[in-house]
Amino acid sequence: MIRRQRAVVAAALSAVAVLALGACESAPDQGAPRAGGSAGPAVVAPGKPGEPARRISPEEAARLLPDESPNGADFRYVQMMTAHHRQALTMTALVPGRASSPRVRKVAERIAAAQRPEIDAMEGWLKNNGGPREQGAHDHHSMPGMATEAQLEELRDAKGKAFDELFLKLMIAHHEGAVTMAAEVLSEGNNVLVEEMANDVIAQQTSEIDRMRSL
Repeated sequence: MIRRQRAVVAAALSAVAVLALGACESAPDQGAPRAGGSAGPAVVAPGKPGEPARRISPEEAARLLPDESPNGADFRYVQMMTAHHRQALTMTALVPGRASSPRVRKVAERIAAAQRPEIDAMEGWLKNNGGPREQGAHDHHSMPGMATEAQLEELRDAKGKAFDELFLKLMIAHHEGAVTMAAEVLSEGNNVLVEEMANDVIAQQTSEIDRMRSL
């Protein structure tokens, strides 16, 4: 919640800065720069509750913006969630030739359609932020909700109703693990884009868990 409030304040400062710049450019020339040595436009910063707004320099406004540079938790989440999503795609790819329930097939289609672009977004985020970070020795299968190799092999060997039941069991656990990981980065991360991705995972996969439990 605190980070969300900081983001709102940052957006407000940015918006007000644009308005101030526009007002400055449209105002008539008033000669010499303002007292204080800054020739740039002033920024009106929102005050705290019950306090008036105040005029500050663009430099001071920039210093007030929150630092949202990615930290280790952000990189760890994006790298692990990418692998997590890839396993979900591996599982959904088994559905067309093995599932007997049209509803299970539909769920798998929705999961695949959602997670492919999410993988692209996370890979794009990593590229824009300098690439993957060394995380040390880490077994991807120890991540929350990840199916073991034995479970995946059992799923590959299953057919019909047995496949449907095992797929739903594994995918519900998989989604629950993703929600756990997303909740962790919301409390430990620092980057607003990762926060948005994590919130999307929580909202979407919680809904899918409810849908799968109803089948």
